[in-house]
Amino acid sequence: MWSDASVIRVENLTKRFGTAIAVDDLSFDVAPGKVTGFLGPNGAGKSTTMRCMVGLDRFERGTTTFAGHPYSAMKAPLHEVGLLLDAGFVHPARSGRNHLRWMAATNRIASSRVDEVLDLVGMTDAADKKLRSYSLGMKQRLGLAGALLGDPATVILDEPGNGLDPEGIRWIRDFLKYLAGEGRTVLVSSHLMAEMALMADDLLVIGRGRLIEQSTVDDFVAHHAASWVQVKSPQLIELADLLAARGAATTFVGDPARPDAAEVHGVEASVIGEVAAANQVVLHELSARTQSLEDAFLQATAAAQEYHSGGAVPEAGSPLPPPPPPAATEGGAS
Repeated sequence: MWSDASVIRVENLTKRFGTAIAVDDLSFDVAPGKVTGFLGPNGAGKSTTMRCMVGLDRFERGTTTFAGHPYSAMKAPLHEVGLLLDAGFVHPARSGRNHLRWMAATNRIASSRVDEVLDLVGMTDAADKKLRSYSLGMKQRLGLAGALLGDPATVILDEPGNGLDPEGIRWIRDFLKYLAGEGRTVLVSSHLMAEMALMADDLLVIGRGRLIEQSTVDDFVAHHAASWVQVKSPQLIELADLLAARGAATTFVGDPARPDAAEVHGVEASVIGEVAAANQVVLHELSARTQSLEDAFLQATAAAQEYHSGGAVPEAGSPLPPPPPPAATEGGAS
């Protein structure tokens, strides 16, 4: 439906809050036909970047274009870029249906489209209730309906999973993948790493307002996460000696004298299987393991964290440590 012309291009975007730099000479492209996950620690500048991209925050320099032109030049922006940046920014006395009707009327969209998007996000039954009665999850669904009113080629969402129950989180994951499958450009920020690992095709990772890395999810995990082979065998010590000759490092799990499992680093599972077969070593398990996207993210952004936890969680009954101070840009540059 949409071509490569729907690409988002951000170039040299820079934004300050007083003396604090929230977005620091940031440049990236977002391609259509994919879900691009926008990741970063608290205070990294994700929300501020999204707001600057569409002119909601003033910035010192830089440009953002959608299909080659800035948001401010669009005659009917809701038809080109759908936004969900703050699901709570609604009039509490309006119903969900009237909120969307107001959006439709101000963007010359047929009122029949309101019912279509309400059905699309599963909000038809709650459409006539006042927004003050909506839960956060319901507001998120309504916000997504608003973003889709104009059937835009580009969708930008800031933490759309907030307030959703497990069923809702899975629904939005599948829904965003569906939108990308139609050829739309989908940029979504989230702190839900497990969901991002299942949803995103590409990742855009920033810290302290600067680009850390942009790549596919698989490449990002391969670059920053540890991998090993899990092995179980009644002859683990013998196997470890044989693998050491191949340059492998083995860490035993359990009793060192009679270990029941081991983690092997430095060789692939196929090599371990071949060595075991050649030396008549019985294998009960041989499985490749990799750390999660969360592990990779924490490794990649370690130097860009605004603050760090105090270490291990105290034992039950001991006093909790005080919480860390808020990020300098928290609330304005998340």
